[in-house]
This record gives sequence, structure tokens and C-alpha cells, in this order.
Amino acid sequence: MTVTPSIVAIVMASGAIAGCLGALLGLGGGVFLVPFLNAWFGLDFKTAAAISLVTVIATSSAVSAGTAGRNLINLRLGMLLEVASAAGGVAAGITVARLSDITLERGFAVVAALIAILMLTRLERRNVIVGGRIDPGPLGGRFHDEESGGEVAYRVRRLPVALGVSFLAGNVSAAFGIGGGILKVPVLTAWCGVPMRVSAATSSLMIGVTAVASVPIQYANGYINPPLAAAAVLGVLVGSRGGLWFGARARAKWLKLLMAIVLILVSIIYLRRTL
Repeated sequence: MTVTPSIVAIVMASGAIAGCLGALLGLGGGVFLVPFLNAWFGLDFKTAAAISLVTVIATSSAVSAGTAGRNLINLRLGMLLEVASAAGGVAAGITVARLSDITLERGFAVVAALIAILMLTRLERRNVIVGGRIDPGPLGGRFHDEESGGEVAYRVRRLPVALGVSFLAGNVSAAFGIGGGILKVPVLTAWCGVPMRVSAATSSLMIGVTAVASVPIQYANGYINPPLAAAAVLGVLVGSRGGLWFGARARAKWLKLLMAIVLILVSIIYLRRTL
């Protein structure tokens, strides 16, 4: 593909939208960027996923810096789960070259649909415990929640589930270029007792580490287009700022609903392409 100024501008704009969604929901933005680059822009799936992984690193850095000091990033939990995620990312980075584009696209559609359904069943549930005297346990935490009007606490439950899903998320991240947050955020929120905002912020930190583990392998395989990746990264850095602003003011319920809608739309696009 010949890279022209108009193509660079289009990719930057799509990167800005992806960055906004990624910062808002902790997904990394690839859930939007991969379908755009593949289904609309015409890049093959593996190249689109590899470029998206590069932008995941940018989103992770921007969101982690923007949420620092607000106690939303659970560093202890994030680093524990990241061991499993990085292992999954390396494993998938080695095996993804052996899978066909049609297999990857169908897998992407199925994963997106299942996670959307999970989020819709948990719209009204919140995982916060109001009151500063509650013991959050070794992996829980506290933060100031605007929606509750004060300090809240939360406890992490079902840690083995979180570790298993994190390994799977690492595989999904490297195979589909979507950052792994598409699995981590819904599962941490729905099954492991972690509030939506904490899940999103912690996932944003983790997805960058996971992407770093698999991007060199993707580059060595020749899937990364450097000019398009650079344009997408610049757009993501701008969009992430907007996502952080909206995320701090939106209700957790509406963030979950937005996530479900995005996932359903993406799933429909890819199911129509592969059936």
C-alpha cells in the first residue's frame, strides 16, 4: 500500500477514536481500530492487529499517566495478573502466524459477542463498599468515587479465575490486536469484585505490558507497517485525553452499556464478513 498524506490523516483520525474508546473502557482501542483497518481500510487482519498492538502501548502509557494519583490503578493486582497475560501474549505471538485470517476473524466475532452479553447482564451491579474502615484485603483497595460521593473500598474475589482469564487475554491480545482488556475488564468487573473504573484503569496499565511482550514477534514476522503504525499512535495519544475526561464524569452503568454496544457492533461486522 502506498502511504499518502490523506491515508495518514484517515488513520490518525481512526486512532483518535480508538484512543478515546480505549481510555474510556480500558480496552486499548483495538476493538475499534482493528475492524477499521481490516474491514474498511483493506489491510489484512494480521497487519491490522499488529498495528493495533503498537497503539495499545501508547494508550496504556497515556491512560496510566492520566489516572496516576487517583488510586484507580491497582498495581499489586495488575502486576500479578500481568505475569499470566505476558505468558499468553508470547504464546499467541508464536502461534498466530499459523492461523488463517478467516479463523482469526471468526474468533474475534465470537469473543466480542460473548463479552457483550456478559456486560449486559451486569449493568446494575456495582462492586464498591461505601466506607473507609472496610478491610479491602491484600489485593483490594480504596479510592474516591464521585458516583458514591466519598471513599469506597473493594475486595478481589476468585483470583484463580482472574489469572486464567488473564492468560487467555494475553493470547487474545496478540492474536487479535485488541489489548486483552476486552476480556479482563468485563471478567474483573462481573466475577472478581473489582469496580468498573478500577478494572479499566488497571487493565490500561496491563495491556501495555502484554503488547510489549508480543509486538517484537509481530514486527519480526513482517506484520507491522511503520508509517501507518506511527500515524495511528499519534491519533491514539490525542484521543486518550478525551477518553480520560469523559470517563471521569460518566456513570459506571453507561460505561458498561457503551462497552457492550461497541462489542456487539464489532461482532456483527465480522460475522457478516466470515459467513
